Amino acid sequence: MKFTKMQGLGNDFVVIDAVRQAVDLSPARMRFLADRHFGIGCDQILVVEPAQSPDADFRYRIFNADGGEVAQCGNGARCFARFVLDQGLCDKDEIRVDTQAGRLILRPRPDGSVTVDMGVPRHAPAQIPLRAETEALAYPVEIDGTVWEFGAVSMGNPHAVLRVESVDSAPVAALGPRLESHPLFPERANIGFMEIVERSHIRLRVFERGSGETLACGSGACGAVVVGMERAWLDSPVRVDLPGGALDIAWAGRGSPVLMSGPAVAVFEGEIPA
Repeated sequence: MKFTKMQGLGNDFVVIDAVRQAVDLSPARMRFLADRHFGIGCDQILVVEPAQSPDADFRYRIFNADGGEVAQCGNGARCFARFVLDQGLCDKDEIRVDTQAGRLILRPRPDGSVTVDMGVPRHAPAQIPLRAETEALAYPVEIDGTVWEFGAVSMGNPHAVLRVESVDSAPVAALGPRLESHPLFPERANIGFMEIVERSHIRLRVFERGSGETLACGSGACGAVVVGMERAWLDSPVRVDLPGGALDIAWAGRGSPVLMSGPAVAVFEGEIPA
């Protein structure tokens, strides 16, 4: 089975072409591919499949390092666009891909970066999903006697965003896994720790469900900006500094899609026994 190793701001992926080769991956096989000691090593596995609707170019599937399928990955979407262009699978200026979370629009840019239309954020608790009776700008949660406050939004996957004084000292390793699997989130959640530098600039660390803390999370950057703008802390566009690099996020407000721009890089290609 042929594969390409790619990365977007250090968020790394194994990308598999299921258009020109037969692919049958079990959860155990995907856990092996993602293993950094015995497999290839990645945060997530991306599968490029033929379109299932006539107005789409491809189907885009995402699997976490634990083998579970998820609906959205922004950094992966940029790598998806770069992959289908580099592999000659597509030569369009606008690439339409279907995901579990709906339609994504990918726009390659002349400098090699990619802008992704991430769709319209969802705020209702049932759409995130979040166990809360009514929608709110902030929700409380108690962990070991300490009450934390978070904003929540779905970018096709669930995000909880906490504002911290400094991402350098934020309790990502301790609090991230506790919140990821908290009963408030029936499908678990990605947990973002956001430091506001100024109204157009934030720093962010994300503990991703099924993968742990990653060097970058595109949908997490979108979710953080949406939560920050909802709280009147931020103004669009916003530069988001993640451990792996920077993304530019623009949002016009409720009812509008979030636009994410950033790099996507092919690292190497290889083959592994099917």
